[in-house]
Amino acid sequence: MATVGELETTNVLDIDDLSPTEVETVLDRAAALKAGEDDVQFPQATLAMLFEKPSTRTRVSFETGMTQLGGHAIFLGPDDVHLGHGEPVKDTARALSGYVDAIMARLFDHADLEELAEYATVPVVNGLTDDAHPCQTLADLLTIRETFGDFDVQATWVGDGNNVAQSFVLGCALAGVDLTVATPEGYGIDDAVLSQAAELGGTPETTTDPESAVADADVVYTDVWVSMGQESQREEKLAAFDDFQLNDGLLADTDAKVMHCLPAHRGEEITDGVLESERSLVWQQAENRLHAQNGLLAELLS
Repeated sequence: MATVGELETTNVLDIDDLSPTEVETVLDRAAALKAGEDDVQFPQATLAMLFEKPSTRTRVSFETGMTQLGGHAIFLGPDDVHLGHGEPVKDTARALSGYVDAIMARLFDHADLEELAEYATVPVVNGLTDDAHPCQTLADLLTIRETFGDFDVQATWVGDGNNVAQSFVLGCALAGVDLTVATPEGYGIDDAVLSQAAELGGTPETTTDPESAVADADVVYTDVWVSMGQESQREEKLAAFDDFQLNDGLLADTDAKVMHCLPAHRGEEITDGVLESERSLVWQQAENRLHAQNGLLAELLS
């Protein structure tokens, strides 16, 4: 593959498109940019941002990040680009590649993202699909490293084995973070993701018992139980996840820090008290979306 900056890939569709060394490179660059120790600039560079799903953090962090890096970002929402409907994905990919220096896409179908990357001639970054959220994982790993100093950490995921969880499983495997995943029966991590984590050297423990999962944790991570597009499953999922809420009872016997990728449904997967407590890393984690993505963009655009 052609080398772009320090990376041996031009596209980041999931976190395991990066090697362990490349994850470290991106996080080091992110930390340096955050600390003001790196002032790399990409004047006149343009990032196209394709959105099928709305988001506060993804749009603002990428748009602000490109401004900080000396470039420009263009927002293209569902009413601006009918990806795969009004125009084939491959046509959008090739046309945009003639205008911009990189593409970030926040889509429903991961296959659309893969087709976008196949036909684009500029770097493509996944801003979230139904299968994966690698930029969130980079922010998560940056937050863990800032908080604990390294990755000699016991992390626990409690809740739904969703796209954020699946990328976090792979990210922990790449970074060497010990991970336990606690989900209700039928809502676990895909077997293919667990197999890929094993190939990367990770051996996440899986359980349906949230109490045992958090007992030895240094950090406990959760996300919403009902994601965008799953509204019809709401009542079913709320019943299945009843014992998986991050609350004072579940966390009573641990000093573990708490993470959440936001937006949070306070009173469902996490209580207001836990989210606002001193153990919460949530706002540091949210800010680190900006810095982690800046580190990634700096490497891809170099």
